[in-house]
This record gives sequence, C-alpha cells and structure tokens, in this order.
Amino acid sequence: MKNNLLLGFALATLLFSSCTSDDTAEIIINDNSIINNGNGNGSTDPDTIYLSGTYTTDLTLDANKTYILNGSLIMTSGTTLTIPAGMTIRALAAGSNVYIAISQGAQIIANGTADHPIVLTSNASLPSAGDWGGLIVLGNAPINSVSGTATSTSEIASLPYGGIDPADDSGIIRFVRVDYSGGAADGQSENNGFSFYGVGNETIVEYIQAFEGKDDGIEFFGGTVNVNFLSIVNAQDDSIDWTEGYSGTITNAYVKHGAEHDKGVEADGYNTDIGNNSSPVFWSMPSVTNLTIIGNGSSTSNEAIRLRAGTQGVFTNVYIEGFEEGFDLDGDAGASSGNPTGTGVLTGDLSAVNVTFSDVITKLKNDTGETFSEADFISGDGNGTSTDYASWGANWTIQQ
Repeated sequence: MKNNLLLGFALATLLFSSCTSDDTAEIIINDNSIINNGNGNGSTDPDTIYLSGTYTTDLTLDANKTYILNGSLIMTSGTTLTIPAGMTIRALAAGSNVYIAISQGAQIIANGTADHPIVLTSNASLPSAGDWGGLIVLGNAPINSVSGTATSTSEIASLPYGGIDPADDSGIIRFVRVDYSGGAADGQSENNGFSFYGVGNETIVEYIQAFEGKDDGIEFFGGTVNVNFLSIVNAQDDSIDWTEGYSGTITNAYVKHGAEHDKGVEADGYNTDIGNNSSPVFWSMPSVTNLTIIGNGSSTSNEAIRLRAGTQGVFTNVYIEGFEEGFDLDGDAGASSGNPTGTGVLTGDLSAVNVTFSDVITKLKNDTGETFSEADFISGDGNGTSTDYASWGANWTIQQ
C-alpha cells in the first residue's frame, strides 16, 4: 500500500492508508486539491473531489462539491462519515474494488429526506448492474458464525464484524438509494446493495432502496439491526438475504423482480460456508411485517421465499404475486439435526400470518423432514395486504 499525503487549499483532509487482507486493488489516498484532481484523475475542477482511502479522522462531505468514488473508502473505528441530504455520489464503474465501508466502531450519518434523498450510483454513461460495489456497514452485534467475543471477517474488504452488543450503533441511513451495485471480486465474494455485518439495533435504517444490483439487494450477516421501509427493485440475485443469526425486524418491504433474479427472500439460520459456532447455539429469527413480493408470473419456476439451514422467524401480512412457489422450507428433521427449519413450525418459532397469494401455484413446499400441514405454517390465508409502496416510496425511489 502507498501512503500519499496531499495538501489542498479547499478542504484540508488527512488520509491514511491501511493494508487489509482482501484481494481488492491498491487503495489510493486522494483529496480535493487542484493538483491531485489534475494528476491522472481526469479533472482540474476544484469542486470535483475523488474519494478513496482509509480514513482515521471524520469525513464530512460538502453539499457544494461533486464527489466521485474511485476506489474503496473505509472509515475506521472512531470516525464518522457524514453525507448531506440530496447528495449524489457517483462511483467509477470498476466493479468490486469500489465501495464504501463503515468499520466496527465507526458511523455513517446519511440522513436524507423524501424530497432530497442520498443516492450512491454508477458514474458510467450507460450504467448497469455490478458497475461498483455498494455500501458495507460492520458492527459489534452478535453473530453465530463465531463464539463468544470473537469476530468474523467480511467477504469484501476483509474487515472484522460481530460481538456481544445487540444495541451497537453504526449511525443513520435514511432515504438512501444504492443503484447499479453488486460488483463481484470472485465467485465467493460479492458485493450487495446494502451489506449489514453484525450491525446493532441502535443503528437507524429506514427508507432505503437497492436498484438494479448484480447480487443481493440487502444482506444481513447476523446482527440485530431493524430496517423500516425497504425497496428492492431488479436485484439479479436474492432481494432480501439473511444469515449468521440475524434477529432484527424488517417492516414495510417491497420487492419487485426484473428479468434476471433469484429469490425474493433467501434466509439461512447460519452461514453454511462457516457453520453455527455460537455457544449457546442460536439461529436467525427476524420478524418480517408488511412484505410485498412481485414476481414475473407463476410460469417462471421460481420461489418467492426460501427458508433453510434452521432459520426461524415470523412473517406477518404478506402479499406474494407471480411465483411457482410461495414458501419453500428446507432442512432436516429433529431439533438437534443442525438444520431444524421445520422444527420451528412445530414450536411456533417459524410461521406466516395473514398471507395472500396471487398467481402462485404452490403456496408451501415442505422439504424439512418434519411433518406438518400448510395450515400449521400459514394462518389467515387470503388476509394479507400489500404494503403501501406507492405512498411511502414516492419521490425518492425508482419505481418500475
């Protein structure tokens, strides 16, 4: 890694680079000086600032400036990244190495409004899914891929996450849109629109959208963070994904599939690549309320919601339209099987209340090894209503 210290006359910023163990490109430390902006970055405009590097001091963006993300921007513990309402940050279309990461102990204050949302998007003239990475937030809340006070390491950036503080606070993300994200480093390490690693429930996350992402729209790696008013449109992999013992709440979520897609929700009780190493053992168990998933028709041979690897959770007020299968439950028989997804149906820890299916062939597919009826899992069939996305998503989201 190089350490470059450049002095500019507009904003004096001290930036320090750090070396991580991931396979991302070399981090270049930039500031907003005219000399720097004209030195290989293609601009001599003092109001255009290129962002990348590892910050050890707070970074507050100027509403009067234009920012281009040209590498990995990592906020270290104790620092705060502040993005003003109405700002658009454009990222170079360079794939997985271009992302924003908020490390454990750092915070992001991205407090937009419906009329002035914050937009993180591609700088390409013809943007497409996977142009850049996305937003990564890492906290100190519990995860089940490790035991005790140990931490795990994020897929992108190889940063630590997880801990014992369910009330950890990573800041505010409100009225924020992430467009054209999901650049993949390799087949195993992929960015999402929003990646929450062990994020705690004192973090405020509401009114967020992931639009046209190459991988998942939003993924929870453990943690307890609550998300309210979530829109995922045209995610090419799963729209909502959770694993590693996630136990927060998701309220008012709207999912709409594009031409390329996978599941509306794919949920794991633990990370099957790592294992459930928590002691005592716990599983993912979120509450999901007011969920709408719109697919491409029942002839598309797809599942709206796939629950597997022992995940538990309660779904309340769900509307599913245009899928071959509504809920697909996978697991093994027995509470001690290691994948007790179906056991949760028998104990009441996994259920769906007030669900309406439209153009859905199979409402429930049971591959758990446990014996239960559709009525044991779904109560109030036909009583679900769509979340009012036209209202709460107005102005700040891309609605298609």
